Amino acid sequence: MAHIDYFFSTLSPFAYFAGTRLEEIAGRHGAGITYKPYDILALYDRLGAPRPQDRPQGRKDYRLQELRRISKKTGLPLNMQPAFWPTNAAPSSYAIIAAQKAGGGDMGALVHGLLRACWVEEKDIADDAVIGACLEAAGFDKGLSFSGMLSGAEEYAANLEEAHTRGVFGAPFYICDDDERFWGQDRLADLDAHLAGEL
Repeated sequence: MAHIDYFFSTLSPFAYFAGTRLEEIAGRHGAGITYKPYDILALYDRLGAPRPQDRPQGRKDYRLQELRRISKKTGLPLNMQPAFWPTNAAPSSYAIIAAQKAGGGDMGALVHGLLRACWVEEKDIADDAVIGACLEAAGFDKGLSFSGMLSGAEEYAANLEEAHTRGVFGAPFYICDDDERFWGQDRLADLDAHLAGEL
């Protein structure tokens, strides 16, 4: 069975724009997914890449245009300047890690729910109540936001190390078990074609 390691940040608008297409693609091909949230700002620092706020103005302007265009193309609404961005991505990431270990719910719905909370619903995804509501809506125990903190913190740090080692440089980033890599929500069609043996 094919497998996809999914590296992402709960702060990424581009991960939000992926929606649940990854899960739909994996379902079509019988592929498994391992969700690997990581600290994207720490990765930028390691790579010597500027953080979003430190990028040249032209690139900042272009990013805003891209976000507007992608919102129209995907049909997914977006608040261009959400009230709680950037926020601490660790608590929501810990919850995702804990939910993946616990099982019993819909991981795609959880990840998208957290991203939507940030980029559409003007909610702080570092807030325990917001995280708990997203867990519950996706079929998980909302208490995972507390019970999974220690192991979540350890795995969150390990995901950063793995991302750096495996050549990840952005989000969303998908790595198949044959080491074929796809960066960006706009490459999901290519990932689909690859799993179908067409690319």
